[in-house]
Amino acid sequence: MTSLTRTRTCFFVCCFLFSLTAGSQVITASIQQEEYASFRAENPEWTFNHLAVDYRNGNVYLGAVNRIYKLSPGLEVQVSHETGPDEDNRKCYPPRIVQPCSEPLTLTNNVNKMLLMDYRENRLLACGSLYQGICKLLRLDDLFKLGEPFHKKEHYLSGVNESGSVFGVIVSYGNASPDMLFVATAVDGKPEYFPTISSRKLARNSEEDGMFAYVFHDEFVASMIKIPSDTFTVIPDFDIYYIYGFASGTFVYFLTLQPEMGGGPTTGSSSAGREQVYTSKIVRLCKADTAFNSYVEVPIGCISGNVEYRLLEAAYLSKAGAILARSLDVAPDDDVLFAVFSKGQKRRPRQASQDSALCVFSLRKINEKIKERLQSCYKGEGTLDLAWLKVKDIPCSSALLTIDDDFCGLDMNAPLGVSEMVRGKPLFSDAVDKMTSVIGYVYKNHSLVFVGTKSGRVKKIRVDGSSRALQYETVQAVENGPILRDMAFSSDHHYLYVMSETQLSRVPVEACGQYSTCSECLGSGDPHCGWCVLHNMCTRKEKCERSSEPRRFASDIKQCVRLSVHPNNISVSQFSVTLVLEAHNVPELSAGVNCTFEDLAEMNGLVEGNRIKCSSPAEKEMPRIIVDKGDHQIVQLYLKSKETGLAFANTSFVFYNCSVHKSCLSCVSSPYQCHWCKYRHDCTHDPRTCSFQEGRVKKPEGCPQLLPAERILVPVNVVKPITLRAKNLPQPQSGQRGYECLLTIQGNEHRVPALRFNSSSVQCQNTSYFYDGMEMSSLPVELTVIWNGDFSIDNPAHNKVHLYKCDAQRGSCGLCLKADPLFGCVWCKGENRCTLKQHCPHPENQWLEHNGINSKCTHPRITQITPLRGPREGGTLVTIRGENLGLEFREIQGNVKVAEVDCTPIREGYIPAEQIVCEMGKAEKSQYTGNVQVCVGVGECRPEFMAKSSKYYYFVIPRIINLKPSRGPVSGGTIVNITGSHLDAGSNVSIMFKDQPCTYLRRGGQWLTCRTYASLHGYGNVSVSVSIDKAHLQKDLRFEYVEDPTITKIEPEWSIYSGHTPVIVTGTNLDIIQTPLIRAKYNGHETLNLCQVLSPTSMLCQAPELPISLARHQEVPERPDEFGFKLDDVQALMALNNTNFIYYPNPEFEPLSVSGVLELKPGSPIILKGRNFLPPTNSGNGKLNYTVLIGEKPCVLTVSETQLLCESPNLTGRHKVLARVGGIEFSPGVVHITSDSPLSSTAIIGIAAAGALLILFIVVVLIAYKRKSRESDLTLKRLQMQMDNLESRVALECKEAFAELQTDIHELTSDLDGAGIPFLDYRTYTMRVLFPGIEEHPVLRDLEVPGYRQEQVEKGLKLFGQLINNKVFLLCFIRTLEAQRGFSMRDRGNVASLIMTVLQSKLEYATDVLKHLLSDLIDRNLESKNHPKLLLRRTESVAEKMLTNWFTFLLYKFLKECAGEPLFSLFCAIKQQMEKGPIDSITGEARYSLSEDKLIRQQIDYKTLVVNCIHPENEKSPEIQVKVLNCDTISQVKEKILDAIYKNVPHSHRLKASDMDLEWRQGRGQRMILQDEDVTTKIEGDWKRLNMLAHYQVPDNAVMALVPKQVTAYNSVNNSTVSRTSASKYENMIKYTGSPDSLRSRTPMITPDLESGVKVWHLVKNHEHGDQKEGDRGSKMVSEIYLTRLLATKGTLQKFVDDLFETIFSTAHRGSALPLAIKYMFDFLDEQADKHNIHDPHVRHTWKSNCLPLRFWVNVIKNPQFVFDIHKSSITDACLSVVAQTFMDSCSTSEHRLGKDSPSNKLLYAKDIPSYKSWVERYYSDISKMPAISDQDMNAYLAEQSRMHMNEFNTMSSLSEIYSYVGKYTEEIVCSLEQDDAARKQRLAFKLEQVVAFMSLES
Repeated sequence: MTSLTRTRTCFFVCCFLFSLTAGSQVITASIQQEEYASFRAENPEWTFNHLAVDYRNGNVYLGAVNRIYKLSPGLEVQVSHETGPDEDNRKCYPPRIVQPCSEPLTLTNNVNKMLLMDYRENRLLACGSLYQGICKLLRLDDLFKLGEPFHKKEHYLSGVNESGSVFGVIVSYGNASPDMLFVATAVDGKPEYFPTISSRKLARNSEEDGMFAYVFHDEFVASMIKIPSDTFTVIPDFDIYYIYGFASGTFVYFLTLQPEMGGGPTTGSSSAGREQVYTSKIVRLCKADTAFNSYVEVPIGCISGNVEYRLLEAAYLSKAGAILARSLDVAPDDDVLFAVFSKGQKRRPRQASQDSALCVFSLRKINEKIKERLQSCYKGEGTLDLAWLKVKDIPCSSALLTIDDDFCGLDMNAPLGVSEMVRGKPLFSDAVDKMTSVIGYVYKNHSLVFVGTKSGRVKKIRVDGSSRALQYETVQAVENGPILRDMAFSSDHHYLYVMSETQLSRVPVEACGQYSTCSECLGSGDPHCGWCVLHNMCTRKEKCERSSEPRRFASDIKQCVRLSVHPNNISVSQFSVTLVLEAHNVPELSAGVNCTFEDLAEMNGLVEGNRIKCSSPAEKEMPRIIVDKGDHQIVQLYLKSKETGLAFANTSFVFYNCSVHKSCLSCVSSPYQCHWCKYRHDCTHDPRTCSFQEGRVKKPEGCPQLLPAERILVPVNVVKPITLRAKNLPQPQSGQRGYECLLTIQGNEHRVPALRFNSSSVQCQNTSYFYDGMEMSSLPVELTVIWNGDFSIDNPAHNKVHLYKCDAQRGSCGLCLKADPLFGCVWCKGENRCTLKQHCPHPENQWLEHNGINSKCTHPRITQITPLRGPREGGTLVTIRGENLGLEFREIQGNVKVAEVDCTPIREGYIPAEQIVCEMGKAEKSQYTGNVQVCVGVGECRPEFMAKSSKYYYFVIPRIINLKPSRGPVSGGTIVNITGSHLDAGSNVSIMFKDQPCTYLRRGGQWLTCRTYASLHGYGNVSVSVSIDKAHLQKDLRFEYVEDPTITKIEPEWSIYSGHTPVIVTGTNLDIIQTPLIRAKYNGHETLNLCQVLSPTSMLCQAPELPISLARHQEVPERPDEFGFKLDDVQALMALNNTNFIYYPNPEFEPLSVSGVLELKPGSPIILKGRNFLPPTNSGNGKLNYTVLIGEKPCVLTVSETQLLCESPNLTGRHKVLARVGGIEFSPGVVHITSDSPLSSTAIIGIAAAGALLILFIVVVLIAYKRKSRESDLTLKRLQMQMDNLESRVALECKEAFAELQTDIHELTSDLDGAGIPFLDYRTYTMRVLFPGIEEHPVLRDLEVPGYRQEQVEKGLKLFGQLINNKVFLLCFIRTLEAQRGFSMRDRGNVASLIMTVLQSKLEYATDVLKHLLSDLIDRNLESKNHPKLLLRRTESVAEKMLTNWFTFLLYKFLKECAGEPLFSLFCAIKQQMEKGPIDSITGEARYSLSEDKLIRQQIDYKTLVVNCIHPENEKSPEIQVKVLNCDTISQVKEKILDAIYKNVPHSHRLKASDMDLEWRQGRGQRMILQDEDVTTKIEGDWKRLNMLAHYQVPDNAVMALVPKQVTAYNSVNNSTVSRTSASKYENMIKYTGSPDSLRSRTPMITPDLESGVKVWHLVKNHEHGDQKEGDRGSKMVSEIYLTRLLATKGTLQKFVDDLFETIFSTAHRGSALPLAIKYMFDFLDEQADKHNIHDPHVRHTWKSNCLPLRFWVNVIKNPQFVFDIHKSSITDACLSVVAQTFMDSCSTSEHRLGKDSPSNKLLYAKDIPSYKSWVERYYSDISKMPAISDQDMNAYLAEQSRMHMNEFNTMSSLSEIYSYVGKYTEEIVCSLEQDDAARKQRLAFKLEQVVAFMSLES
């Protein structure tokens, strides 16, 4: 699924079911199937691997790449568990999570290799491919990880990466002992690491150490088998692939596929160039065998029809079932093994055979074969025959013992191989769609097998015997195959789960519902299906109501209901006829039945036993039978049960209509009771309606009809009668008319009176006939005999009259005498024409007739000769056409000469009188030319029978010179052009390319062309020869067959339906094709388009259109069924398999306007609207090439998805708009561009006329206008005043901002001088940086241990302290912790801080360790190919946090002496500047701010007041003047008063505002407590506004006092609400709590009053609330106007920011040198850069910036409360964040690009940052120029620092905190120490174990 929003179950419809082999009768489902539930991969890379179904509740567990899913039975996701990807390298052994690995780590996918259900412990074993194959144990309910053992060698099952190469079987031994896991795996070339087969312990506790330990393991024997390394010397890529495994009885079995070991070391070797031969084997082990002495393997395979199937694909263990068991001679409950094999023994992944077979094995027979072999081996016969394990043959040893069925081997004669193959019984084979998976179960004694195939189909096969398997259905289960090996049934066996790599589907095991009739249902072969009779449906028996009652459920085709009806046909003129229905196999019908004639009629049926009586429909319900639809209508007669309301049986019933028949023969031939009334000329079902008894006809013989006649010949214009033979001709009765003949000549009817002689003869009277035109010599004419006007006599023989003309098409004597002798035509010599004898006026000797005395035409004539040239060698077939060229072949035989050379006539080519074809003999050298002579007659030639041609025939010598092209594809199809001379001579041309022909196409005098066939001899040159008749033309011409072209790439892989978009094709040998074509095929239609070759490797094609019916308005992309190229005869490229060519819908244009004409001014753009203008291709929008013509001129276009913007060319007038794209041309209409040009003369006259009217109109308007203008003047003045007002407000705002800027800078600088700075002491400062947010950290307290353990624990911690002070241990400890997956970022920071607190007193050692760790970090960073600039960017390691802490310790002095002062000044300046203007108490927004987010964007009217405050601790001291604002809340006033009173006092030493009340002391001793909320608070709607000084109308110079908080006051709310709505709740909102980021959002923190839901506000209402009107925010000015205030604030604070940055970035400070730590660390980074050859100054600069400014200074600037005892409000925090961001930007080397959309804080300091950057660069350069610090000096400095702060932290508590991590990862740390050489020498692992012992001792 593209974006899996917790994977919805998706469905697909599987409609096509393919019937397969012809032999097996398959009923293919044609009904659309139930939609299958399916689940698709979230990510195409996360392919599916394994499947398991919980048989208890039906839940499905799916193992995929990087994920394990738990799905409901309906495939909806319930839980998913992430397993990858993770950093790994397959070459790391042991895995890098156990031990560091020098190989580069990359993000590696985790393939699921094994998924097993452990029902006993309710857990899932999921083994992956990461870290050499470690397994997770997941709880079945929620996939919670119960354990993931990985620290022992046994925990890695296999390093192989394929999912189908590992198989596990869980074996249970009853309740007492734990289960065992047999694991079999491919070893992927690492046999020393992984056993190929082993048995492991499955501990009950998932986290137990012994999980997966070998069941038995000592020095010599273990429960495993490894592949010996010798095997790999014989076959380097040897491996055993495990396909399936299962437990049965006391044994465990595995099915394998493995390379066959040959006789010697070379025969099997793949290096010898031979293809590797594979064998499938079954391996058997005893469940209880711990030493694997019972290991036996047997080859398996099967042979079907002389084809060997030996490559195992999949297998499944099932029960035999009663029917199959009989055939296999086993018990129904015996195990059988269904297996799928591929053909042969060679695995060829590329051209692998698709031929596969399904076979069945009896497990009992396999065990018997093994037992036989064991018995013979223990008698000493043969060898152990296990080449891969033993390499050399070891003979069997004899021993006296009896071997029974459960024999489990001894340590002799083991492991054992069986050489003879066990042959399975072949059940079914398929050569087309390879079978890939198999599963089966027994249903009602039938053994059913379901087979998955490569194309994604599931075949359902019923196995009733070892040779009888019926494939009864095929369904498409997944969209794209192949189906993977794992298949599973749902818990109720109603569904089958089937998966491909990206889709899991739930397929019903039966689809009985698709069969609509009983015979289809029971003939389908599906044993699930039976026919539920009265419900008329195919279903399982249990789904059919009352199916146990007799004949209600049919399970055999013989039990289907049969229905017969008597009579089964009636005429439409018969109504309510009683019909008797006889029903067989019906249940009892006591509930009654109805008879239904489709939708015509329904009536009650009378049941009598198995007979039902019904009546046929009444008259109004009868069907109308239409004449052209035939004489009957078949209607289904249904029996409908009254119990179910459903039809359960039906039969065909016929209604017939005799009157449809209009002729006697068709009437009486009807299968129904139809009679012909001869005298009425009518067909009826009721003979009684015929008027005469003798007029009734029942049989065809009695019908009046014409008998077949000889050809009736009638010459035109000759009067002649036509006599016809007939029978049964009726004698017209009184009142009936007589007979006539009806002839239809060239569409005109001719009626001729006729005479009936008797019932058997009729004659058309004497008449002459005529037809138009001389194109036809004879014309057949339809003849009908009718009587009584329109009663026609049947003419079954279709007798016709043939009219003819002698002179038509017979212009010569020869053609005349050739005519049919029956015509009686003669050649009339006197008139020189062909005519009837009686029409030739001359005496008899003046005409010639066929076979008469004079039958020879004189004066033959030659009119045409082809060819006129030929080769001397002869063989040319000359065709001579002319007149009178004899009437018989013998007359011209031997009488033809061409250019004096004999030409032998050919009988097949002779057309009497018209044409002679003869073959030329050989000409002498002296003969060059001559005419053609023909003599007609036998014997000597008389002059009048001699013909000579006027044209001459020439002898020529044809020659060939050249051919082009001289090369073409080996597949043929090249059109070759051969040039030469006289190539058009002769009659027959053949061209040979060596020994195969080239198909002749065309020729001219100097050229001929042919088309090559595919080469029989592969590539290379062939000689070319040409034969013209008997002349063979030789010249050394050669044609080269070269390799066929190939196509490697098509770009782009898309077009639109109409095609004609450019496609660039890349490939090889493309230039050898003359006219390459590109093709697409869709729905059986093919389209082509042209390509132009650009070079041998590329060509430009125009995409073919998709032959889709555009009427359907397709809106979805379509893929063609085939897409490829027609390149001569290269078949391989006709349909490419590897292309994803896709067609997008055509762009569609809308008309320009409704009328089709768009009016425009010159220069206005034309917008063409529509859709699909930019196809949504994968790589972003595809670009199409549009052309838009306005008239003839193109315009410049801008294209978007729905618009084409066309900048119209400089035109005027009407122009048609034409848009072209691909193969589409569309005109959306016409544009009419009207010019602004001078007016024409007619227009001027028109205007003049209009002018007079206009003047009149203006006078009227002026009067009205005068009145109106007075009103509008007033409105205008009002608007003007409003605009002036707004303008002056904006100007005032800007002026104020400027004035404030100037005065504030002065005020701030004078105010801040001399204020004391409240620095925090060293310990508090370091704690706040090291452990932010933790107030009372354990490292500040004494160690808390129960007394009885104190001594023990202290001893342990002292020992541990010594270990921490051991560099080898500390480094190993840190690295091990960092390698743990559970060791989080927070843990890393915590450990770094704890280690620094312990090493505070040993800073030299801490520095050494830090350098080591940083050096490692740099190496790792560069090895993992990360960008070097990312080093130290984030705190992701202990080293990075230690570095921060190191600077924290060493820069405290510098902070106190130098940097602290400007930082504190900046903080105070920000605070003071913010408080000069209004600050919203709730949202934290202020009038003055550096942060756009915290700016009040509206005008707030306020006034500064001075209040006189009485000191709360000394009422007698003078009053203190405090500046406040009349818009301040009471809490804000209290804070300002406290700030003034305790000006230089640290914040923690002051009184808290929340503990004090503000008292306003008015004259005469009146006192009033002011509060944020009280009874006087204003409430408007659901908004409540906090009380401000203005609310209480406090005047300037009022006297205020802070008094301790009182419980009640006269103006307070009732007591219950005082505590709840006390002001402190609002103060707390704006006080700094935790992360400053949480306070930076614009959303005001509005807390609705708990009871009333009232929202509280101060200065600004929450912007999101819809009830705020536009004017509520004070003014209608654009809020962005107030952004100028940011500038004002920035200007005020500029000096303080500059001071701070200058202090930090300069090397010489007032009275303090640069801290040594900075120089020392920067030099260390430079050294590291040199060591790694990094000379890029940007990288060095970035390292230094990441190390100090970003790691230390940014933290301090953002959080001054880490350094000073102060309170930071949210607005101050927001401003400090802007300064910190500026600071970071100043340290960056990347280019500072800004645009109008950049954030305001970046724009604010945009001008300053370049100069700050230059300070940073100068600072780094100055430091690098300073003399290096010697280690001695540095160590002295560090020792001094350690001494100064010796006892700040409790070391014991710190050690105890660190030890908690040792407790968590003891084993891993011990393991690492044992593997480290230096640690081993110092026995550190032992020492650590001592510590663990001390710490864990309870006594």
